[in-house]
Amino acid sequence: MSDGIHSGRTVGCLADQKKINGFTIIETLVAIAVFTLIWGATMSMILLVYRTQGFAMEQAMAIDEARRGVDVMAKELRQARYGDDGSYPLEKAASKEIIFYSDVDNDGQTERVRYYLATVSSDAQTKECVSNSQGGSCSVSFTNYLTGTLKSAQVRVSTEGYYGTSSRYSRFRIDGGTPADMCLGCSECANAWQGTQTYDVTSAAADNSIQFSLSSTNSVKPWCDWINPDHSIKGKFEFSFTEEIPNVGNELRRGVIEPSGSPVSYPLNQEQSSIITSYVRNAPPIFTYYDKNGAQITSDPSMLRDTKMVRLFMVVNINVNRAPDDYDLEQYIQIRNLKEE
Repeated sequence: MSDGIHSGRTVGCLADQKKINGFTIIETLVAIAVFTLIWGATMSMILLVYRTQGFAMEQAMAIDEARRGVDVMAKELRQARYGDDGSYPLEKAASKEIIFYSDVDNDGQTERVRYYLATVSSDAQTKECVSNSQGGSCSVSFTNYLTGTLKSAQVRVSTEGYYGTSSRYSRFRIDGGTPADMCLGCSECANAWQGTQTYDVTSAAADNSIQFSLSSTNSVKPWCDWINPDHSIKGKFEFSFTEEIPNVGNELRRGVIEPSGSPVSYPLNQEQSSIITSYVRNAPPIFTYYDKNGAQITSDPSMLRDTKMVRLFMVVNINVNRAPDDYDLEQYIQIRNLKEE
């Protein structure tokens, strides 16, 4: 009888233990799920804080960079004076650009200084040519590629043709100038571009037009058939350039030209340009001009001769779609050497 009672109690205890163990597993799973949600939310908050702080730091650095650049501009403009070539201290006074003369590096010479709204753009164009004549030549031209001021340009030249001996090669010319030998030792009718060389063509390309040509020695015969049947030479010209486009974009830039020559001049192609800030967000005017009475000047020719003070106003923000908000940067600059004129 006692064995039966003992057995019944044992079965009941086992059932209760199973029930307890079952609830413990469920509770553990729920706890894990809750912990995972809390952990995920916490990590998201931490990441958001780091991103916000990182963006705020970038914004602060951009503002500090712009402020320091404007302080330099203010110092240079206050000390504007006649150019070494006799130019009036203020050459241009526009809503997006100001040009003046000042000794910005304390070397005793007067530099031409330009602050302006601009952007830098790069582009590349490729053209090919072919000659079907023995000892023939071919050329390509690039024109009207600039919308602003050229900063640098280069061309990458490749050729293919009936080469293969020391007497069979090509000559490359820029605007018909001094030739440069190409493809000495290239393969005969390689069916692939070879002899590739790169040339700086900044000076030649500055007038918005440039021509490249290839001419072959007389022993180069029209015996190749790669794409163009019975050709003697082919040329490929990969022309790339970087230009500065004024009065557009979000960059406030500073350009400086040192005086040179006798009589003294300020060659425009020798301007050295740098970025003050890349994050200007407001529409012009960036520069506003005032006469000796503090009245705003709005028309030429009095814009230059009557200007005694310049106001610079910029809104700086590295990303207009994210906080923190825009930062307004404003400075009034008195031109000391024009104060009494």
